[in-house]
Amino acid sequence: MKGSVYIETFGCQMNVSDSERAAAGIRSAGYSLTASMEEADVVIFNTCSIRAKAEQKVFNRIGEVRSRRGARQPLIGLMGCVAQLEGDEIFKHAPSVRFVAGTGAVERLPALIGRAQDGQKRLLDIGGREPETEAVFPLGERHSEYVAFVPIIEGCNKFCTYCIVPYSRGRERSRPASKILDDVRRLASEGYSEIHLIGQNVNSYRPKVEDGLEGFKGGTPFSRLLRAVASTGFPRVKFTTSFPRDFHKDIVGAIEEHENLCNWVHLPVQSGNDRVLRAMRRGYKAADYLEKVEAVKGAKRSISLTSDLIVGFPGETEQEFEDTLTLVERCQFDGLYIFKYSERPGTPASKLADDVTEEEKTRRFITLERLQMSIQRHLYGALVGSEVKVLVEGVSAKSSEDWTGHTTCHKVVNFRGSVELLGKIVPVRITHAKEHSLYGELAD
Repeated sequence: MKGSVYIETFGCQMNVSDSERAAAGIRSAGYSLTASMEEADVVIFNTCSIRAKAEQKVFNRIGEVRSRRGARQPLIGLMGCVAQLEGDEIFKHAPSVRFVAGTGAVERLPALIGRAQDGQKRLLDIGGREPETEAVFPLGERHSEYVAFVPIIEGCNKFCTYCIVPYSRGRERSRPASKILDDVRRLASEGYSEIHLIGQNVNSYRPKVEDGLEGFKGGTPFSRLLRAVASTGFPRVKFTTSFPRDFHKDIVGAIEEHENLCNWVHLPVQSGNDRVLRAMRRGYKAADYLEKVEAVKGAKRSISLTSDLIVGFPGETEQEFEDTLTLVERCQFDGLYIFKYSERPGTPASKLADDVTEEEKTRRFITLERLQMSIQRHLYGALVGSEVKVLVEGVSAKSSEDWTGHTTCHKVVNFRGSVELLGKIVPVRITHAKEHSLYGELAD
């Protein structure tokens, strides 16, 4: 063996997927993977740049490694979005970092590690993927034995004014449908129970050649892909994240037609006010978003709807915030991720005056959170007495006597069970509802 490697991942599902690919390549190059940062010869942080706090957390972790490892210091490397954006500036911020690999350099990590082990310093690779590997996503070292991520599109063309992703991940690049379907079939043969089709904007999926989608109907390539994946018979299929402007009602049609397409849609709205949406450059109005919601809520199957919202965007007035509250009340989201606006250097919004005070952002956050919790209490409470299908994924974080998993509508369910249920999809009767999860008992 060439040594042991520890990878720690920050950020989104795409970063998790990249870490899986990195682990697969590193292991195939002769290294071992370890879950112990204390014992590793090489420590790699897969970084997230979506918010300043996430970026700073990585540099704090580098300091922790330095202090905890004492005389036996590992080689430290950074990969991911911060690596792509900051480049060789990282070596100034953190001189102990030996190599930096951008979002397109995942497959070249073993070579970078080898060069660092040979004594080279300040190694930098922020180039794009090699043409022959750009559309290749090895299955790699999965984060779960039962749930797998399948990337279908990488990058973003939307250029929302607050977002750094188009700069860290590049333009949208869709994988060939045939490659995606090959991955799905292989995962089925390996016994996985659930897959997530992932990308910054999955419903923006536009492959150069639609090989593999012949014969599948649908208003967009993405809805045809959903039907093609469903036709493989894979037990459960989820997808995230969807962009509202590209959300076609035929996606709902596909979910209605195929039970194994799970009844959950994540559709980030970000604001309920048209002026703020224009300032964010989202490309739709609140009324347009509500039309998409109407299609989801009007489906023949009950579909869970979740979203993202930003409070305190530059210039957001109290009335504009009230518009967001009104939209949330109308949409009745099953779940909501709320963020206080924070400036990201290099984005168009960073040139705007961040004129909403931190205190006001906090107040709006709390106000919106209280509204959403009242909605969730009602929606979750309505499930008491019903029976749901749960993929058992592990021991509950709250009680070692309980097991936990997700429903098809992506709600967390805890229940009393046994280790033999791990990885299985079981019926659970809901007996109690909390604000963020459900509790139940195994049904006959």
